[in-house]
Amino acid sequence: MLNRRKKTVKFRGHHTHGYGSKKKHRGSGHQGGVGMAGTGKKADQKKPSIWKDKKYFGRYGFKSRNPKMKSINIFYIEEHFEKLLKDNKIIKKDDSYLINIKDIGVNKLLGSGNPKRKYVITCDYASASAVEKIQNAGGSVVLSSKESS
Repeated sequence: MLNRRKKTVKFRGHHTHGYGSKKKHRGSGHQGGVGMAGTGKKADQKKPSIWKDKKYFGRYGFKSRNPKMKSINIFYIEEHFEKLLKDNKIIKKDDSYLINIKDIGVNKLLGSGNPKRKYVITCDYASASAVEKIQNAGGSVVLSSKESS
């Protein structure tokens, strides 16, 4: 059996006990934490892994104040006119087209876009600009809840 000196005795007076800088022999504290700790914006060595995760920084999305309110724009109706007509969401009556936007799954009509046809639209809510544009095109907006906002 060998008579070996214990490391603690051997390194007495040697300042760092062979671990280089004083701060290096501190367990996981030496590595700066666990997982993605310390990645920050300046952690160059971890930047590539952060770039892949597009949601690492900042907040995303929004919380709707009224989650039951779903809206549709006039341009959506114009762009998808043929499909909506084929799916019987739009019904042709005389020279105008009847639309109940509840059938599309929404309850508010917004005014982005320009109507090219004469529409009679039934909805719960409609913006003032949407009502004006539909009326200028010769159609009408029927509000079932008697409100416009």
